[in-house]
Amino acid sequence: MKKLICLLFIAISFFAFSQNEQKFEQGKEHYKEANYEAAISSWESILESGEHSAALYFNLGNAYYRIDQIAPSIYYYEKALQLAPGDPEIKNNLAFAQNQTIDIIEPLPKNLFSSWIERTTQLFSFDNWAKTALVFSFGFVILFLLYYFSVTTMRKRLFFMGSFLSLFISLVCIFFAFNQYTKVQNNKTAILFASSSQVRSEPLERSDISFVLHEGTKVEILSEDDEWVRIKLADGKDGWMRKGDLKEL
Repeated sequence: MKKLICLLFIAISFFAFSQNEQKFEQGKEHYKEANYEAAISSWESILESGEHSAALYFNLGNAYYRIDQIAPSIYYYEKALQLAPGDPEIKNNLAFAQNQTIDIIEPLPKNLFSSWIERTTQLFSFDNWAKTALVFSFGFVILFLLYYFSVTTMRKRLFFMGSFLSLFISLVCIFFAFNQYTKVQNNKTAILFASSSQVRSEPLERSDISFVLHEGTKVEILSEDDEWVRIKLADGKDGWMRKGDLKEL
């Protein structure tokens, strides 16, 4: 009975995967024909089935950009970057979409070391950093065993240096994997979908308006209070705005 259930589950999964592949290709055909709404419909139906990928989010971002819906476009480009943070094409298209937004927000300056750490961390996703660390950890074990069982001094020296280098690279990859994981888990970000939204000094309608944000702006969510969220911008400004105006990444 268990085997039958497993086989049935595999068959259903294979059928769903096949259906999603077909929908993805249909979406691409619709996109080529400039039928962007139909392409969006095909690709979003894949998301509804629980499947997601950088390519799927990227294509959705492109389709929304074509119909001048900037907020969804930026949202899906950002989702694509979460899965493929080093992809230059996604970054380039995201920059084009961000240029269409009203708000111009200059990030706070960072020191050279912090900037380098951030840029390097974003080269790969958490999974890819972890896989790379695993590969070099395995390389360390193999090289250390070769060092241990080698007879000649030259080979011992080469294998020892190789094992030490593999261990060092593995530890560096673990650091960046942890850094990427912490960033994703701790930093809650969202895209503003409302055409405009008032940011207030307190989570109350009668409180003072600090500033106004517009569609497509990316914010960091610091805390929540019922229907309000406290947000922070890249330039350091913060305040409270309606939760319903945002779509969390």
